[in-house]
Amino acid sequence: MNRSKTRYFSYIPLVILSIFFLLPMYVMLITGFKGMDEVSVKAMWDLPKHFSTANFVEAFHQLAPYLWNSLNVVIPAAVISSILGSLNGYVLAKWKFKGADVIFPLILFGMFIPYQSILIPLVDFMHKINLYGGLPGLVLTHIIYGIPITTLTFRNYYAGIPTELVEAGKIDGAGMLSIYWNILLPISIPSFVVVLIWQFTQAWNDFLFSVILTSSKNWTVTVALNNMAGSQIVAWNVQMAASLIAALPTLLVYIFLGKYFLRGMMAGSLKG
Repeated sequence: MNRSKTRYFSYIPLVILSIFFLLPMYVMLITGFKGMDEVSVKAMWDLPKHFSTANFVEAFHQLAPYLWNSLNVVIPAAVISSILGSLNGYVLAKWKFKGADVIFPLILFGMFIPYQSILIPLVDFMHKINLYGGLPGLVLTHIIYGIPITTLTFRNYYAGIPTELVEAGKIDGAGMLSIYWNILLPISIPSFVVVLIWQFTQAWNDFLFSVILTSSKNWTVTVALNNMAGSQIVAWNVQMAASLIAALPTLLVYIFLGKYFLRGMMAGSLKG
């Protein structure tokens, strides 16, 4: 009985923290349903007198092209960086070679390089390879910046897989790629779920690279959302509706795939 009461009491701080983090979502949601005449700081917590979806329709109309741009960036960036990280992790974990202990830390070093520190050389590089202003350059940037974390995730995951599996494949005459494709890849689904969700979220929420590397017609949704604010009057109800629309993809990903994300981490994906 005491244990039961203790367990219930432990839920109290969790509920309080959940409410605290959900309050901004509540304000965004109810403001998105309000008319402009109801929007004020004093009435921020009040429910709308008349529910209307007009703000969401207007917000979607303004964001639609940029939502498509974001999808065209995050899907290839997440998939390609995950595949490259899987290959890197496989080689670094199961095929020891001279210099591997140096290459791996150098790859991980990329995780700690601030975005701001490489903006000038990055823009110059994109100009030289004729990718500045378009989506392919932004995709390439997210792929490269995603390789360190995806490599770390897969390397740690593959390190926990018995080496006997690889040795058995070698005995059967399988080569490096054949062992990867037929033995390790099929059991890598937990890690792929983790890195795909992680990379999708990082690329979707990016603002700095998007605003620096793309032209106005190729803006992603985060840049478009920032530029919805007018110079004189800000339509907060429309902007709140737009914020919810922009956050919806990542929110849905974690709602429907969150349990697989946790399973992937518990399977050893993010263990040291």
